[in-house]
Amino acid sequence: MVAYDRMDDGLVFKALADPVRRQLLDSLHAGGGKTMGELAAGHAMTRQAVTKHVNILERANLVVSERSGRRRLLHLNAVPIQEIADRWIGKFRQGPVRALADLKQALEDRHE
Repeated sequence: MVAYDRMDDGLVFKALADPVRRQLLDSLHAGGGKTMGELAAGHAMTRQAVTKHVNILERANLVVSERSGRRRLLHLNAVPIQEIADRWIGKFRQGPVRALADLKQALEDRHE
């Protein structure tokens, strides 16, 4: 996973500004890992259109992919959203996303 940099807030805001991309993130949140074809099947758009949106979400680090055999599974990465909530919206209840963000940071610090 790419380390999240606060300088990329603009990429996250741009990615979240589009209602189609928010729908794609909702689909990933609801169903866990999905292939590009599975993600496209849940929406009234071509696989090519979904790919363009997913590329923007990946650049914003909101979607990460993993290889599972010949399949490429897409997953929601909610950490950048939590980082923005912490920075721009304020402190909200501490939940699982915050715990994951803290764990991610601790593991990255240990790795370095």
